[in-house]
Amino acid sequence: MDTPAPHIDPARLNGHRLVPLATALLDAEGVVLHWSEDAERLLGWSAEEIVGQVAAPLLTTDRLRGMALGLYEQVLGGRRWSGVFPVRHKDGHEVRLELHTYGISGPGGRPLVLATGSDVRAVQQVEANLAVLDGFFSQSPIGLAVYDTELRFVRLNEALARFNGLPLADHLGRRINAVLPGINALEVEAVMRHVLDTGEPVLDARSHGRTPGDPGHDHAWSASYFRLADPAGRVLGVSSSIIDVTERFQAEARAARAQERLTLLAEATARIGTTLDMQRTAEELVAAVIPRFADFATVDLLDPILQGEEPAVLAPDQGVLLRAVAAGEAFEDALTAAADAIGETTAYESSRMYTKSLRSGRTLYVPHMDEQKLRTIAGRQERVEPALAAGLHSYLLVPLLARGMVLGGAEFIRSRNPEPFGEADVALAEELVARTAVSIDNARLYRRERDTALTLQRSLLPQEIHRTLGLEIAYRYLPSSVVSEVGGDWFDVVPLSCGRVALVVGDVMGHGIRAAATMGQLRTVARTLATLDMPPAQVLARLDETANGIGEGQFATCVCAVYDPVDRSCTVASAGHLPPVVLGPSGDARVLDTPPGVPLGVGGPVFENTEFRLPEGGILALYTDGLVERRDADIDEGIELLRATLAERGRTLEAHSDAVISALVRDGTEDDVAMIMARALPLPRDRIATLPLTGEGPIPAAARRFTRSTLTSWNLTPLADFAELLVSELVTNALVHGGEPLRLRLFRDRTLTLAVGDTGRQQPRLRPAGSEDEGGRGMYLVNELAHRWGSRPTKDGKVVWAELELPLGS
Repeated sequence: MDTPAPHIDPARLNGHRLVPLATALLDAEGVVLHWSEDAERLLGWSAEEIVGQVAAPLLTTDRLRGMALGLYEQVLGGRRWSGVFPVRHKDGHEVRLELHTYGISGPGGRPLVLATGSDVRAVQQVEANLAVLDGFFSQSPIGLAVYDTELRFVRLNEALARFNGLPLADHLGRRINAVLPGINALEVEAVMRHVLDTGEPVLDARSHGRTPGDPGHDHAWSASYFRLADPAGRVLGVSSSIIDVTERFQAEARAARAQERLTLLAEATARIGTTLDMQRTAEELVAAVIPRFADFATVDLLDPILQGEEPAVLAPDQGVLLRAVAAGEAFEDALTAAADAIGETTAYESSRMYTKSLRSGRTLYVPHMDEQKLRTIAGRQERVEPALAAGLHSYLLVPLLARGMVLGGAEFIRSRNPEPFGEADVALAEELVARTAVSIDNARLYRRERDTALTLQRSLLPQEIHRTLGLEIAYRYLPSSVVSEVGGDWFDVVPLSCGRVALVVGDVMGHGIRAAATMGQLRTVARTLATLDMPPAQVLARLDETANGIGEGQFATCVCAVYDPVDRSCTVASAGHLPPVVLGPSGDARVLDTPPGVPLGVGGPVFENTEFRLPEGGILALYTDGLVERRDADIDEGIELLRATLAERGRTLEAHSDAVISALVRDGTEDDVAMIMARALPLPRDRIATLPLTGEGPIPAAARRFTRSTLTSWNLTPLADFAELLVSELVTNALVHGGEPLRLRLFRDRTLTLAVGDTGRQQPRLRPAGSEDEGGRGMYLVNELAHRWGSRPTKDGKVVWAELELPLGS
């Protein structure tokens, strides 16, 4: 049952009466029996002063007293009197009061007179105010309404009734949702309830919807609300003023949509093309438009483009083969099931509207889709009905064009969003797709160039690491997963004479094809220099000359190590490279203290060799900075982590390599990683034989006997004759030109090496010998018989060596 609405007294404001109403009660003799507070406020006499006194002498002047007494007698006689009469104030001035008098019977039938009065000027002011208020209510073009505490209409003006399209009477006593069911009445009443509860006025509260006055169009209104209360604070209701802001609302909505499109364009521009990856770029477009622009979107690229072919002009009679590379949906509808799965290809005939749009390069715009139109577009007819059933009602296809060539198409679909695509949406879609197409084309060109660079880089790296006697080798090469270009890191394992091996790791500063090409040149030169039996420091000095000759600004770091498996000696030199890490057989890992040197390409540096012994089972690790360097950590921390990882015992060399990569290489590595690990192994007894060239008797004869005996035990008898002759010449040459011979060493690996060490420093050379000369022909003979020969300096002097190719099957 509804509670009656409290009466709203228009004569009350701010806790006081606008028109004080004085009351007095007099007996037959005119003595005052009751005197109200309003009477005291109007005439100045307090109840204590006037009750019990005869009223006439106090309240009337001598001039009007007789008239007042006459009227008083008439009222006592039973006649009511009303009118305006001057009454004297306590201070002497006259107050014109509108009086109403009534004769009443008191206890025991005693005649009494009740008088009420109001200040005439105040009454006139209230009447004027009410007239103004009524005029404002009736004449204002703004809708005005008053609601009670139950939010029912108490009063409203004609302007509001016209807004609503209903008579005034149809509003009174009813709530908004009953009068106007087509607007957001619940939201409006929630605002009004807040005003009732808190007393806080609300300005520019928006409402929208349709009214009986214009049921075919949406309107919007702006309303302001404030609470009504009586002087005692009792809440009486809510008042509102309402204006129609439909045009402004529509303009704001258009501006908001335009701003939203600009925001979408700005955000999409920032997120599309962040990588040089075609599929990722397509996915970024889809992510940018869903759900703010479309409910469903796909990107399909021409299959030949994805296969690395160049885009070509589509012939009029040529169909297209498209591969889905990205798709996204705002809602779990059936549209995804009705579209191609990622990676799936669809052939479109030349007559399809899809194909025609790609061929022309113009957008296919269907604001209101139906089955007939969709059948002319879709590549597979069995998907038409599921798409329509999922709510597809508006469609855009924008060709992906770059440099005038078609790369594919991007589709945008609305299903849940009831608003069809408009011309502004078409312009936005075309702008987004154009930017996407440029990024996809750049990614395509980059991939082609990167594939070329990677092919070049891979061709410059070692294609096969030959097994080295006395040394187990493991290596890793990981290209950067962040930097889009190829790098200049390289490594190499170079077999040397007498079973020795050179390990080289380098890093050209920068990325790209130029860095890869520089890397290839330096690697080739380093390999060539190492095979010339140059010590590592000399190899780096020549490499520095090469780097300077390549071009300005081409710098590289490099570390070169030469290992001799016979005595397990290792010589290392560095050109600005990170120090090697050495792991002992007992598990103690240390960073090798080597002079760092300066990078190759600086020009004129002096590099130093560092020699140490790598014991059996020991490991030498060479690496580039991509393994240990991170933006968020000091490089020494990375080197320490490498050392600690290697220090764990019980792993194979490959397991050590895997452990290092797992510990130090993170997802998103910013540089290439190159690493070589080498473990010293024991030499087999049937691979090396050494004869000290000391003692009594002919040394060459002893050397020949030792050579034949050794080769016989190694089942290399077919080489014995040539080997004896070469050993005889090398030993004789050492005796004649090299000072004291030290040792003869036979080494069997991929070839048979015959090496003679002596104390001389002069390197052997071919020199012309006359027909009558008794000597000078020994090195000519060595040059003719040996597969190859050479010499290298040692601590004690030098070693001259010659190689013979092994028989097949040896």
